[in-house]
Parts: sequence; C-alpha cells; structure tokens
Amino acid sequence: MREIILDTETTGLSPAGGDRVVEIACLELLNCVPTGNTFHRYINPERSVPAEAFAVHGLSEEFLGGHPVFGDIAPDFLAFIGDARLVIHNADFDLGFLNHELARLGLDRLSAPVEDTLRLARRRFPGAPASLDALCRRFEIDLTRRDKHGALVDCELLAAVYLELTGGRQVGFEFAGSSRREGGTAAAPRTMRPARPHHPSEEELAAHAGLLKGLKDPIWQTD
Repeated sequence: MREIILDTETTGLSPAGGDRVVEIACLELLNCVPTGNTFHRYINPERSVPAEAFAVHGLSEEFLGGHPVFGDIAPDFLAFIGDARLVIHNADFDLGFLNHELARLGLDRLSAPVEDTLRLARRRFPGAPASLDALCRRFEIDLTRRDKHGALVDCELLAAVYLELTGGRQVGFEFAGSSRREGGTAAAPRTMRPARPHHPSEEELAAHAGLLKGLKDPIWQTD
C-alpha cells in the first residue's frame, strides 16, 4: 500500500482571496513504512508574502522569488503522488489550495483518496487538542526541529504521528503472515498432541460406583 504524507505552506488562509502556495512537500510510505523518497519544492507565489505568513514559515518574498512558479513544478508533483492515498493534517486546507492552483492551470482536481489525520485524532481523542504540535507532545515525538513551520519537517513529524494514530505499527510486524503466503519461507510443521480423553476410564467408573454405594439416602432416590 502506497501512501503520501503531504503538507503545504501558503501566503495566507484563503485561496479564493488570492493566497498562494509557497512550499509543498511529500513523503512516501509503503505499507506504513517511510521509504526515504520525498518531493520538496519552494514556489514563487507571484505575489507578496504578508508579515503574518512570514512569521509562521519564515519564507520571504526575496527568497521565494528565485524559485519556480507552481505551473513549473505541477507535473513533477502529480507524477510523484500518482494515485496513492494522501495523508494530510487538516486536509481541507491543503487540498483547497492545491485544487485552486491546479484549476488556475486548467488541470483536474486531485481525486486520490485522503486520510485526514486531524479527523482521525479527534475521533480517537475526543475533546483533546489535535494540532500537529499537540499530537507530537502526546506521542513524545521530538519537536526541536520545528522552530517555524516547514512543509518537509511537518511531513516527517506527521508520518510519525500517523503511525501512532493507526496503532504504532513497526517495520515488518504486519507482513510476517503475508510473506509466507506469497512464497516466502514456509512455517515449520507443527506436532499435534494426542487428543485429551472425553470419557471416564473403567477404573474411574468403578471408583465412582463405590462412592455412590457409601452414600446414605441420596436425594435422587427419595420420593
């Protein structure tokens, strides 16, 4: 099973209001295990970066101006994610921006299945804080690298959170059975123990009869 952890950084909160994507990162999982394959791009938003957004991610207009626009990175981005399931924290936000960017290019919306870890966390821990920071603290995941928001760092943190939310699966744990079914090493034959007896022996029946003879006025013989 191929999944893609995905995160973006933007110039603000509203793509309909003119805000744009400035950073996008993806991290590949195969059968819940990070493969080391990533996609990471900074993007020229072709507009100013408000002070509020800069305070969040630290990406300035001058820095972003030296990077490609979204249309230039879109083919590589779409090829990387393919038809894999997307794992996103607060998916509506990121998908809203990405679909808006794709629409500007005349391209189709993303149609891959999506796992929203924000919703997953709220179902698992009702009423508890469910931000990425809060979940990292809950699962004791190191946050020292997250001085500011960064799409690739956030993907790495979210990958660790996602594995905890889905049961803390470890490398190889869930594949032991399937490898045998698919031609791996066969399990060693099991030695079956003899069946336990289900009926009393002759000696046990004789001992029981002797016990009954020693009883005085048993209740099952009274009128």
